[in-house]
Amino acid sequence: MPNNKGPVVIAEIGCNHKGEMEIAHEMIKVAAQFCKVDVVKFQKRTPRELLTPEEFRSPHPNPIHSYGSTYGEHREFLELNLDQHRQLKAWCEEWKVIYSSSVWDMTSAKEIASLNPLLIKVPSACNMKFDMFEYLCKEYSGQIHVSFGMTTRREEETIVEFFEKNGRDRDLVIYSCTSGYPVSFEEICLSEITRLHETYGSRVKGIGFSGHHLGIAADISALTLGAQWFERHFTLDRTWKGTDHAASLEPDGMRKLARDLRNVKKALRYKEKEILDVEDVQRKKLKRL
Repeated sequence: MPNNKGPVVIAEIGCNHKGEMEIAHEMIKVAAQFCKVDVVKFQKRTPRELLTPEEFRSPHPNPIHSYGSTYGEHREFLELNLDQHRQLKAWCEEWKVIYSSSVWDMTSAKEIASLNPLLIKVPSACNMKFDMFEYLCKEYSGQIHVSFGMTTRREEETIVEFFEKNGRDRDLVIYSCTSGYPVSFEEICLSEITRLHETYGSRVKGIGFSGHHLGIAADISALTLGAQWFERHFTLDRTWKGTDHAASLEPDGMRKLARDLRNVKKALRYKEKEILDVEDVQRKKLKRL
């Protein structure tokens, strides 16, 4: 695991593989070798458990992006089974990048926990599923990352208190997040990172930033505000069919994000002495005393 003080860069492939293992493999290779991210993250759902029968049978809200005649069929088409996730983890190990997955329901939590990844993510939509949190706290020993999109401050406190009561607060990473696809700059609300640091910085393992915006400028600002973990959706082509691609970074954008975060992190320091060695030469040449 990279230094937890960050930056740790997570390429959120999610379901952008379009349900195809060959594409998923290519995305792992590109994210690891070209973009040089630290973590590659997928998603795991059990659609018939997660959705009500009405939700399963309803049409996709954006039919042009649907992979099925109903929303449930769409979700099932994009879903990879446990053996496929086991293969994804093996490929990640082959390409020397950390495998992870978000989990959306109890069955998915149990399945992904059985693979024993270094970290498991719980998305904003599921961060009040305390039965799932309880299972992960008791049966999974790795880091548990939780996004705080579309979450009230009372709900945030309830989540953190739950992990404290279960003795897992030191394994908890919480993410500032605005749940929209994509999110305008006015709605990113970077100052929430400062608030999370002031409120929970001493109570959790770390603070992350999960962005669904365009470009990478906001991520650099998030670093200067103290974010340590950076999660961005990743695709090979933003024009592909599927609702997440438009809010994703393509390979060159992800590469630049990882590069710039690491370079800016190096720059965020005080001078180790009043006159640096690089300045001393210029001081002798140019300084007028």
